[in-house]
Amino acid sequence: MKLEEVAKQISTPLDAPAFPRGPYRFNNREYLNIVYRTDIEALRKVVPEPLEIDEPLVKFEVIRMPDVTGLGSYTECGQVIQVNYNGEKGDYVHCMYVDNHPAIAAGREVGAYPKKLGKPSLYIDSDTLVGTLDYGTLRVATATMGYKHQQIDLEAAREEICKPYYMLKLIRGQNGKPRICELVRGEIKDITIKGAWTSPARLQLFAHALAPLADFPVLEIVSASHILTDLSLPRTEVVHDYLAEASVPSNKELVSQK
Repeated sequence: MKLEEVAKQISTPLDAPAFPRGPYRFNNREYLNIVYRTDIEALRKVVPEPLEIDEPLVKFEVIRMPDVTGLGSYTECGQVIQVNYNGEKGDYVHCMYVDNHPAIAAGREVGAYPKKLGKPSLYIDSDTLVGTLDYGTLRVATATMGYKHQQIDLEAAREEICKPYYMLKLIRGQNGKPRICELVRGEIKDITIKGAWTSPARLQLFAHALAPLADFPVLEIVSASHILTDLSLPRTEVVHDYLAEASVPSNKELVSQK
């Protein structure tokens, strides 16, 4: 492969990339979202500045994606923390567990999605919508929600899905030092809401060393939603470069250099 062609590739192996070139369109993307109140001190340990926490609210989400251009069919779930950045309310995507390698690789390499391998599922059990997460052979989370009890206003559902979201992109170089350390922002705009419902919901989280969702204990269920969409994910933008800030000497360092 010629020198000028190498940088044009999107992923390795060069003759069989881990994922195809995007953008990716999600058809019939289905959400089970449960917002709950938790321990604010637990959140403060993991939410990176300059993001701020107003209320200790976490969204546990399970997303079923049966038709994704280029990536196929898969499911993911995780935890999203409500934050604000410079007065703008949004979500910090803390963790995602996914059952599809191309989606994991593309999410981490191209985007900043904090994805790792897991076994999430979303299905209907009689009159109940059920979302689960297994890590290896062990159950980590079980969410249950009544199936389509009450419709939600579609505009309210749109606002829930289309809130600005923030993620941490962290990549180290061959010397072991950070090469990229950025806070990025995204906002879904290309979306069709096909249906939205709310119902009574419950959430159980089980302690696991490598999938520590239970570190954010469920103290109170605040809301639940079941939303069906078609959408495309946006490109993200850098809103804070931690390495650029680290390269600027502090006032204390400037004084010590004199």
